[in-house]
Amino acid sequence: HEFVLASVEDNNKHAELMKKYPDMEHDDPNGKSLAPNKTADIVWRFTRAGEFEFACLIPGHREAGMHGVINVK
Repeated sequence: HEFVLASVEDNNKHAELMKKYPDMEHDDPNGKSLAPNKTADIVWRFTRAGEFEFACLIPGHREAGMHGVINVK
């Protein structure tokens, strides 16, 4: 699995790349690739208000419900 925290627009772009390259690894500060049943930490400081999405962008996972929204005021 993976955990990516970004705007919905950025996650949509990332999801399209994942369809083309489903095995690509991530080394971004806003995302982690995880093996099943493993954990990792992301420490994130929001610097602006807005709506952000966290999601697993492996093809089919987001569509299966592996996503959520964070609203920053």
